[in-house]
Amino acid sequence: MEKLFEELAGEAVKELLRAVRGTFFCRSTAERLRRNVEPLLPLVQQPHHGAGGHRSTGELAELAAQLREALELARRAAAAPRWNVYRTAQLARRMEAADRAIARWLSRHAPAHVLDGVRRLRDEADTRIGRLERRVEEVAAATAAAAQTPLPPAMSVPFALPPPPKSMAMMAMDPPPKAIAMGMEASPPKAMAMGLEAAPAKGMAMGMEVEFPDEEEDDGVVGSGVKVGKEKVKEMVMSGGGGWEAVGICGMGGSGKTTLAMEIFKDHKVRGYFNDRVFFETVSQSANLDTIKMKLWEQISGNLVLGAYNQIPEWQLKLGPRDRGPVLVILDDVWSLSQLEELIFKFPGCKTLVVSRFKFPSLVTRTYEMELLDEEAAFSVFCRAAFNQDSVPQTADKKLVRQVAAECRGLPLALKVIGASLRDQPPKIWLSAKNRLSRGEAISDSHETKLLERMAASIECLSGKLRECFLDLGCFPEDKKIPLDVLINIWMEIHDLDEPDAFAILVELSNKNLLTLVNDAQNKAGDLYSSYHDFSVTQHDVLRDLALHMSGRDALNNRRRLVMPRREESLPKDWQRNKNIPFEAQIVSIHTGEMKESDWFQMSFPNTEVLILNFASSVYYLPPFIATMQNLKALVLINYGTSSATLDNLSAFTTLNDLRSLWLEKITLPPLPKTTIPLKNLRKISLVLCELTNSLRGSKVDLSMTFPRLSNLTIDHCIDLKELPTSICEISSLESISISNCHDLTELPYELGKLYCLSILRVYACPALWRLPPSVCSLKRLKYLDISQCINLTDLPEELGHLTSLEKIDMRECSRLRSLPRSSSSLKSLGHVVCDEETALLWREAEQVIPDLRVQVAEECYNLDWLVD
Repeated sequence: MEKLFEELAGEAVKELLRAVRGTFFCRSTAERLRRNVEPLLPLVQQPHHGAGGHRSTGELAELAAQLREALELARRAAAAPRWNVYRTAQLARRMEAADRAIARWLSRHAPAHVLDGVRRLRDEADTRIGRLERRVEEVAAATAAAAQTPLPPAMSVPFALPPPPKSMAMMAMDPPPKAIAMGMEASPPKAMAMGLEAAPAKGMAMGMEVEFPDEEEDDGVVGSGVKVGKEKVKEMVMSGGGGWEAVGICGMGGSGKTTLAMEIFKDHKVRGYFNDRVFFETVSQSANLDTIKMKLWEQISGNLVLGAYNQIPEWQLKLGPRDRGPVLVILDDVWSLSQLEELIFKFPGCKTLVVSRFKFPSLVTRTYEMELLDEEAAFSVFCRAAFNQDSVPQTADKKLVRQVAAECRGLPLALKVIGASLRDQPPKIWLSAKNRLSRGEAISDSHETKLLERMAASIECLSGKLRECFLDLGCFPEDKKIPLDVLINIWMEIHDLDEPDAFAILVELSNKNLLTLVNDAQNKAGDLYSSYHDFSVTQHDVLRDLALHMSGRDALNNRRRLVMPRREESLPKDWQRNKNIPFEAQIVSIHTGEMKESDWFQMSFPNTEVLILNFASSVYYLPPFIATMQNLKALVLINYGTSSATLDNLSAFTTLNDLRSLWLEKITLPPLPKTTIPLKNLRKISLVLCELTNSLRGSKVDLSMTFPRLSNLTIDHCIDLKELPTSICEISSLESISISNCHDLTELPYELGKLYCLSILRVYACPALWRLPPSVCSLKRLKYLDISQCINLTDLPEELGHLTSLEKIDMRECSRLRSLPRSSSSLKSLGHVVCDEETALLWREAEQVIPDLRVQVAEECYNLDWLVD
């Protein structure tokens, strides 16, 4: 969606400039508007980079709307008769208003984008230098090994070394830039070394110019196997006549299909053959085919698809793109022939590379089948996962290690997962694992279920709660990032874990290669006052299949987790057949499109504690069987549609007496009625990408009566939020408030000081916020204050020193803050300040009088990861 906004804004700017130049009577106004608009061209056209973001789609959406309005005015001005002075004067006034709106946008958001670019360049330079240093260390280690000098374990080389790079540019670019390989589970060299599929972000068509490593670079033992396949696939895509053709890569999950496809995408010869017109798109089981096809066509043709239904005109498809050169479209994770028929382009010169677990002989003329690893290559991969080195340590039983590795039958993912699960385990555990693995039948290339049974043996070794937490991951949709805040909260509710214990389990699952933490969550989210909602988790498709496979062993009504594996238009038929018998599930996960009242049928869930509703629509009727969930503790609603959804059947909330946590994502909140029934046990509310204005404007509801025990309130990326209702300040139980990326929020309620229990206040990435209310200094229990990226904040309250419990302040990217209150020296409990280098100078005096104060100059800044799906 972010890419579409970017392209719409870019096209709108171009047309606006053309139309403005054609005006005559409004020349002065049009010229001023042109001068304001032209600087936006590089902002909305250039590729954006970064990861870990705090920006939102709202910025470019707002800009696109303003540009469309200005474009229409300019067109009308150009078409207006010269003799109609009143008409042209009226248009001039409206163009001046559009000019001011664009200027306001620039003053609010442009500084953030400039900072993004500067910091990104610095981060890229640091990364390149780091890679160079690691290469030097690896070469030194290899030289020592060649001289038969034993290395200590910490110095062992985990991967086969590449030959010395030819230039600094080559050394610095191992994986593709993050703006291109967004959302990859592992960088391509590492993923290829493990044989894993490292997919780019879903929905990202990649056809821009990029810099890649030298194609002759050696990829290690496993990479050499991929290299053979790479040459064969290159021959397929670069041969053939001038017509359209589809070729394929086929193999079971975890065999390295996507890794090989990424190698084709990066290859210099391939990109040269297709003149850099190479596009990569991940499809998946629950894909929106119309959106993917439209996005690809816009990339291929260079034309925006505009209209009431956003459909590609048939005449465009028949004529093909304006540029008649060859095109390569790589479709990854294709699941059905019907998907492929919808997405394949049949104009001359278009080659489609289909990556799938299945073959499609009716459309795909040639297919390369992934080969499993040979014994030695498989053994090397297994040792890397189990011992972090290429061979078996002297203290380990080499014969037993080989026996366990052999049971993985050469599948890279199985080698990695099972190897990691046995890391640092005693010999008896290894022997037990070998015995469990050997009980199954010999694995067949075409029977993935047998692989899952073998991999399940490694999951059975996990401790009870660790195993259950892994199985919970299967309850989330495929190819979607799992919000870390949601995951931690669910584990706390249903497994009776404290927050630190839940986070420790997350890290342990990551260390065992059973999930991937996004945006360095292990280090950043592990901070005492960090917020989880900035971070997420991903999981390989095969690992998700494994979780679903293990959770589905019991009879349907007796399963602990009742999950719809993929999005469907209606509830599963086997659910309907068993609807008269109560379902014992503790977690219920539903994934559909739009649901009306008639689409539901009544079911009974007496033991359900977590309900996850995933959908994609603008209207959604809440399931009536929520009323049967008397023990429901956590409710998660995530809308994957393109616009916010309106909820029906809100009366269902009246029965949720035990509800403790509510997560709403991309939902339009209705106005709260005065007769709202209190949710007496609700502790936590998270509102992400929601529309709140209609709900909060003029609200007379006493929120302290509706949510009498609310302790945690999170509002993120709610771009229409301009102010908070003052009744929030009456919820005396609030301990944490987090407001982020709300770009129109100008100030906080004056009565904020009434929240005497508040210990955490986050108000970051709110560029319109210009001050904190003086009453904030009355928060005697406040321990953490985050005002980072509030770029228009000019000063802090004079009585700041009254915050006697304050332990940490995060104030990075507060560029207009020129001074500190004199009372800041009285913050005796303050131990940590995170800020920019300029702001750090303001704290010098306070450092001399506050014991143990540490002022940390932030080395990282926010960036544009919101452009990733």
